[in-house]
Amino acid sequence: MMAAPRCGFASVGNTPQRAYDNRMRLGIRLQLWLPLATLMLGALLMSAWTAMDSAARARARVVSDMDHIAETVAQVTFPRNPQTLKLMKGLSGAEFLLTDDKGHPFPDDVGQPLTTLRKLPASLPAPRDSRGDMGERVEVDGEAYYCRTTRLQHGLLYLFLPESIVREAVWGAIRPALVVGLIGSGVSILLAFLVTQGIARRVLDLQRRTRQIADGDFSAMPLPRLHDEVRDLGQSINDMAARLARFQETIAATERFRLLGQVSGGLAHQLRNGVAGAKLSIQLMAREQGLSLDDGEPLGVALRQLQLVENQLRRFLDLGKSLSLKREPIDLAQQLDEAIALLRPQCRHAGIDLRWDKPRDVVPLFGDADQLSQLFVNVVGNAIEAAGPEGWVEVVLSAEDGQATIDVRDSGPGVSPEVAAKLFEPFVTSKPEGVGLGLAVARQVAQAHQGSIELLRDRPTHFRVAFPIDPSASSRR
Repeated sequence: MMAAPRCGFASVGNTPQRAYDNRMRLGIRLQLWLPLATLMLGALLMSAWTAMDSAARARARVVSDMDHIAETVAQVTFPRNPQTLKLMKGLSGAEFLLTDDKGHPFPDDVGQPLTTLRKLPASLPAPRDSRGDMGERVEVDGEAYYCRTTRLQHGLLYLFLPESIVREAVWGAIRPALVVGLIGSGVSILLAFLVTQGIARRVLDLQRRTRQIADGDFSAMPLPRLHDEVRDLGQSINDMAARLARFQETIAATERFRLLGQVSGGLAHQLRNGVAGAKLSIQLMAREQGLSLDDGEPLGVALRQLQLVENQLRRFLDLGKSLSLKREPIDLAQQLDEAIALLRPQCRHAGIDLRWDKPRDVVPLFGDADQLSQLFVNVVGNAIEAAGPEGWVEVVLSAEDGQATIDVRDSGPGVSPEVAAKLFEPFVTSKPEGVGLGLAVARQVAQAHQGSIELLRDRPTHFRVAFPIDPSASSRR
């Protein structure tokens, strides 16, 4: 016994999937975050560099101011008294101390050290040229200062710049860069989070939708309001789902055909053989007993009905196959009249008013008489069944502009919109006892004769069958 073949999707769905799962997963959020995080890190580094540069510039400005103060004091002679030092403090913000060359404070008029400091430092730095730097850091009365020495004509001038002033100058310089950098980074992080979350959520919705399609749900997904590539992708998924739904319907119809052929093929053959045997028995009995088989005689009607059943069984067996037509010149009016004659006994039995007037003029056509007869029997018979007892059916044949038109109307309840959309497909019917093959066979025959059949109105139900007229068929009859 041969092993069942493997599905063609197995190699695609298993092996590559395992290989993919072994690789590191890089989620869509991470893919969006990486470039944004790189940009934000660059912005932070730029802000930090700007802050450091601003701090260095602020310190350089402080050093330059101290240099200017030292140069001005060295070049200008000023009175050595507390009032002068207080004025200098008010202009520069620094503290001052006047000493002799050995670092001993000069006294003022009352014998106090000549200084603006509240308390003298425990020790003074050695005099040195501090041009270009902040000087030495010292503490006086618990407060930190940067101390610079300026040599005067008679003595030394110690300049004490509070460290708080330097710190405020530096912080004031770096504050704008840090604020802009932090606020910009915070806003960027928030926007990046919102954007990545939105895109990731929409991508996850598409992923969820594709899984639903894989599970057999082909309904359309709602599209986002934002018109972008993700929305276009959603529309493409909806289009794909619609096509898959049509493919599924086609596959289901093909499967129904296959099952129908397997289950009913043999049964149809047996029924056809039985009908042929019944026809032969009637013909033999009529011949032996000298009975008439005209249309009006009971045996003639029975024989015609058996012929009708045999034709239907043959068309059932040929359904889905390419028709092999035996074309010959025929009169379409005569052919339609013969088909209606087969159905009149059924109408009389059910009390149905069958309205039909055969045109006097010939309607020439090249076609297969048996196939066309089957078409007319199916369409008119379908109308008779729809009309029901005490109903009416109207058949009108007209010919103009090189086309023959057959209009069939009935008083039935009409066709529902759901059934009307698929009315000419096999096994589609609105009748509980119907099989749904009559109109499918009629369409196949009409198309084989370069004609058409369509439902024009569903209440009252109105079918129209059209064929191109061939005038040359009339001359060959």
